[in-house]
Amino acid sequence: MNIVNKLTVRHLKENKRRTLVTIIGVIISVAMVMAVATLGVSFMDLLQRQSIATDGEWHVQYENVDSDQIEAIESDESTKTLILANDVGYAKLDEAKNESKPYLFIKEYNEQGFKNFPIEISEGRLPQEDNEIVLSEEVAGNAKVKHGIGDQLTLNVGERQMEGVERPFSQNDPLQTDVEGASESLENQNTRTYTIVGIIKRPTWEPAWAPGYTAISYVDQSLMNSKDTVDAVVVLDKVKRSLYEHAETLAKQNNIENVSFNDELLRYYGVTDNDNLLTTMLLLTGIIMSVIIIGSVALIYNAFAISVSERSRHLGMLASVGATKRQKQTSVFFEGAIIGLISIPIGILAGFAGIVATFMFINSFIEGALGGTEKLQVVVTPLSILVACGISIITIFISSYMPARKASKISAIDAIRQTQDIKLSGKTVKTSKLIRKLFGIEAEIGLKNLKRNKRRYQVTVFSLVISIILFLSVSYFTSNLEKSLELSQQNINFDIQVWGSGADEGDLEPYTRLKNVTKSSIMKELNVNTYVARDAIPEALEENVQQDESILKDGKYPYYTVIHGLDEQSFQDYAKKVGVDAEKLKDSDNPTGIVIENISYMDQETGQFKETKSIKTQIGESIDLYKMNYETEEETLMNKVEVGALTDKVPMGVNTAGIGGIDVIVSKETMNQLIDKDVQEDVQTYLYMNSSDPMETQEAIEDEKGTNLNVYNVVQNRQRDKQMILFMSVFTYGFISLISLISIANIFNTISTSISLRKREFAMLKSVGMTPKGFNKMMNYESIFYGMKAILYGIPISIAIMFLMYLSFRSTFVYGFTLPWMSLLFVIIAIFIIVGSAMFYSIKKLEKNNIVDTLKQENV
Repeated sequence: MNIVNKLTVRHLKENKRRTLVTIIGVIISVAMVMAVATLGVSFMDLLQRQSIATDGEWHVQYENVDSDQIEAIESDESTKTLILANDVGYAKLDEAKNESKPYLFIKEYNEQGFKNFPIEISEGRLPQEDNEIVLSEEVAGNAKVKHGIGDQLTLNVGERQMEGVERPFSQNDPLQTDVEGASESLENQNTRTYTIVGIIKRPTWEPAWAPGYTAISYVDQSLMNSKDTVDAVVVLDKVKRSLYEHAETLAKQNNIENVSFNDELLRYYGVTDNDNLLTTMLLLTGIIMSVIIIGSVALIYNAFAISVSERSRHLGMLASVGATKRQKQTSVFFEGAIIGLISIPIGILAGFAGIVATFMFINSFIEGALGGTEKLQVVVTPLSILVACGISIITIFISSYMPARKASKISAIDAIRQTQDIKLSGKTVKTSKLIRKLFGIEAEIGLKNLKRNKRRYQVTVFSLVISIILFLSVSYFTSNLEKSLELSQQNINFDIQVWGSGADEGDLEPYTRLKNVTKSSIMKELNVNTYVARDAIPEALEENVQQDESILKDGKYPYYTVIHGLDEQSFQDYAKKVGVDAEKLKDSDNPTGIVIENISYMDQETGQFKETKSIKTQIGESIDLYKMNYETEEETLMNKVEVGALTDKVPMGVNTAGIGGIDVIVSKETMNQLIDKDVQEDVQTYLYMNSSDPMETQEAIEDEKGTNLNVYNVVQNRQRDKQMILFMSVFTYGFISLISLISIANIFNTISTSISLRKREFAMLKSVGMTPKGFNKMMNYESIFYGMKAILYGIPISIAIMFLMYLSFRSTFVYGFTLPWMSLLFVIIAIFIIVGSAMFYSIKKLEKNNIVDTLKQENV
């Protein structure tokens, strides 16, 4: 180690406080980068494991393939694991108790399928031959004829079909019913005999509303003839974006008609075939990482800049004894290297420990609140450590580069005179006379101090500006992430839906009193048509008109309108939520309703999620309702409904209409006014419920004898949506916490050091008669000047970055740009509080200093 480096180490040891502050700053920066990288990897890992636990591990599915095609798929270089699956069909369950689940649904897997799909044996074993079968535990409780292990089961297996529908129904389609009962039948039946070898728990991938209980058999590839077809389900060796094109090419080469992808699981690997979504992800990642690096550079740069300022006399003396520019520059880089060697390992461990503590805290919450089967696990990859180290090293280098250049230019005479930071002229410190008149001489002195110490003033303002940008950028990113998630999610706001052909309010009302039901709403729905004036349609529909004006009828655009009639209590609650008087919407002579004006939809051409107004209307205008006579294909004016309120809030059970549709919420009395005998049979009645135990509530409904109702339990979908929102909230708000921490540390560090370096200046002011009250007043005005200047620069720059983020989101999600006014107000207040606190803390530390002793000090 040469003499200059030895002196650098000695300087670090002698200035323990400054060295410690710098090391802590770098540790915070490294910990933040490490935490962000680990958070991202760990969340993706959790979502992958949760998807696999619920729906099985697979990536690509080739449908209806024969033995030759299976061989081609298996030999493909991208195939890691091949699973054979086959939907055999449906068979009538002997004397089923539950009329909405009258079938067994028989599915076949090969041995690999039993491993990759979540099938849990509760008794017996899994099938090993094609004439063996396992039944769900639910079958025993819902079939009058009991079946046990070892019993023979002869079934007539076929497809669910209904007249007028070309395709057979699947497990995702509930039982088709009418007033007389089931309106579907089993066709193309063939007889199969199985031996029951085990009992399984109800599979997690079986929809709650499915009409068939899952039964699983074995598919033996060796017994397949040339005409037999199955589904080939593939786990890929490497998951990468090219898999979509590769699978389509493989299918085309082997004459395979249908290929599907496990989009949910692939999305959690960061792979999507949606170019807009990929663009959005890359742009946002770039913006956020830039914000992180800028924040880190700002913090560490200030630490090094202040260190060089303190060392200026020391570096000047080195220059006086022959130290070259290169040696002085190398001294600063060497200081950065020492601090990096100490700080980076500690920062990585601190970031890791912080994530471990965070996950320990939220794991119990996730499990208790959402019933998730998987827990968050801290996943640290070599790449995330390398990224954290690489960004930190680059950050330290950038942060020390400018101070190093400055150090190389310090001459001996300038360093001894201490003239490099303060260069005075009358013009430099000139202030407006208005400042003294309005705020007094203390404000004028404070402003002159800032102008005189211009370099330190700029560093402090820069720190504040960076803090504002960091907080507002991440805050806007968080709110827009949640907004985008809302647009892309199904927005299911109920646990259970119950309906049935011919069922009315009287049939459904008793179920609202079942145990565990926490909230319920009975709703009547009627679909009718309306026509909207061209100037009242949104821009997306105007584009359609410009392309083809024949869409218009008498100059108006055809719309469909869904009238939702709520029960009395639900309507009262909804009107209160919207902020209108429910009684004013119950005019017996003038039907009035609440129109949901803001909707979101996915543009099929661009793949973008868009937000728009359903209709451009105003309170007091009327919407004409037309009914269609399908026999004569004529429309007649049925009634009209007045717009009593406009809102973006939706009641329980309502999914907003798509583009070209309107949702109108009315009371029970208004609904009865709108319904006439011609549309009576078109009205459908639904019951929506939230329950503390949805599965038990569903069973209670299904156990009611003589019911002919459909039960749709969406708890799994709803939990998944909640889980996604929670994960993103933890990630983004955790990020905001880290950003806030680094920003506050940055501000305190900069201001406290700046104040510390001005000890002699403050001592001089006190020595010429400035009172403690005047001194405090001067410092308060300095705080205000700091805050005002930071806000003047920080907020416009932040708004520009927000707009860039908005443009990034707009690649996939289209909605209007709005400023986060509450965040802007918060950051303005917070800046003045933090600056004031930092000033107060720093000044309190100087109060005990003796004026004479302080004036004698050459440097601090």
